[in-house]
This record gives sequence, structure tokens and C-alpha cells, in this order.
Amino acid sequence: MVVLTLVVASVNLVLLGAVYGVFFTYSNSIVPGLDRIDPERAVAAMRSMNVAIINPRFLATFIGPVVTSAATGFLLLGLDETTPALLFFAAAVVYLLGCLVITGRINVPMNNALEDSTTPDFAQRWADFSPRWRRWNTVRTVSSMVALVLCGIGMYLPEW
Repeated sequence: MVVLTLVVASVNLVLLGAVYGVFFTYSNSIVPGLDRIDPERAVAAMRSMNVAIINPRFLATFIGPVVTSAATGFLLLGLDETTPALLFFAAAVVYLLGCLVITGRINVPMNNALEDSTTPDFAQRWADFSPRWRRWNTVRTVSSMVALVLCGIGMYLPEW
């Protein structure tokens, strides 16, 4: 059971690190980079990225941390490691609310609105989209980082 717990917890850390890296990169280089180019090109680029990111590898990586965080929590409970288990459960909740819910309720609808918009004023379209999208993406970035830290601490605490 210890080996299985370590494997699931390690996979969890890798998934969380990957998602955190994606969110961090969007907030700190991709969207700021798009802000520096012609708005029509920025809208086209963002639309293209929104289509490309919907793929099985990313979706598994994106949804996986909720499953692997919770699974690790249950495995740790089976090893009588309550405090680390609670950290993994907390990480699952933080990730669920701060990443998955925000993505589904805010970022994806914004992406869809950008895709569906027929407004010919690309400058206005991008100005309406970018700052708000980036703010919410920063919430996802911080949430995934907090989940990653909670799981890292949760892996450190048990007496393996």
C-alpha cells in the first residue's frame, strides 16, 4: 500500500506541476505577449490556442489532480496518516474550486464569447477580454500552486 500511495502521490505532483506551469505561463508570458501585438492577431492566436488545448493529454492532465489528490488522501487514511491525508483532500478541494470550477464557469465562457464574437472592433474585443481573463487565470495559477504545495507537504509528512 505504501508503494501505491507513493506512486499515486507522485503522479499527482507531476500533474499539479504541469497544470501550474500552464497557468503560470499564460499569465506571465502568453497573454502579456498577445497584449503587445495587433489585437486582430491576438484574438486569432487566442482562438487557435483555445482549440488546440482541448485534447486528451491536456484534459487528463487538467482533470487528473482532483482524482489523484483525493485518491492519495484515501490511501493515506488507509495507512493511518490522517494529517497528510487531510492535506491531500484540502488540495483536491482547492484545485476543484480554484481551477476546475473557475475554468468551467468563467474562463471557458469567456473563450467561447471571444470565439463567437462578430464585433469588427478587434481592439475593443481584446481589451474587454484580456485583463479579465488574465485576472481569473491568475486565480487558477495561485490555486494550482497552493494545491501543489499542500500535496508536497503531505508527501513530506508521512513516515514512509
